Amino acid sequence: MLRRLYDWTMAKAAHPKAEWWLALFAFVESSFFPIPPHPLLGLMCLAEPRKAIRFGIICTAASVLGGLFGYAIGFFLWQAVGEALVAALGLSASFPVAACYLKAIDWQAILVAGTTPVPFKLLTITAGFIEMDLLRFVLASIAGRGMVFLGVGILFRLFGAPIKAFIDRYLPWVTAAFVALVIAGFAALTLVGGGSEDGGEAHPCEAATLESVAAM
Repeated sequence: MLRRLYDWTMAKAAHPKAEWWLALFAFVESSFFPIPPHPLLGLMCLAEPRKAIRFGIICTAASVLGGLFGYAIGFFLWQAVGEALVAALGLSASFPVAACYLKAIDWQAILVAGTTPVPFKLLTITAGFIEMDLLRFVLASIAGRGMVFLGVGILFRLFGAPIKAFIDRYLPWVTAAFVALVIAGFAALTLVGGGSEDGGEAHPCEAATLESVAAM
């Protein structure tokens, strides 16, 4: 079953319109969609390693544009759309914490979010909500998303055939590793929104609320 699904997805990844689907997934994931573009990007790079860098560029550009849309939601449409969207994504508890950290460390939070399992949409909407400087937001988004997506493209361009051979041979183990990374991503999000568990002094942002962030 797993092998058939892998082969089917590989065929779709080589479809003539796959680049449009990749761009769409990258765009919407940065603003409101829960499914990340990373699996599709990886499979497209596996299917056509010679185009891997091109795919990475497409994914980066679309993700940054989607981030700008997320920024607009937070800046212009927070009460009308943003608050309900954040709640629907299950990020309500994490939102004020993210806003506090973003105000405290500015563009570095965007850079980190762009390269970690923390949902990028959380930071893009938050950046608009706190009215972060738009130029710093864009530059940090390009850097963070580029490190991930272009990094994947370069990796597959250089080592595409050996990587594909490895995945073909050890597909169940690769799948298990991917599931573990997804679980780690949710764990990271929990840590962002949770308090200190070691008995030590908690960071002030861990107890942040929208009211306290607005007063910063």
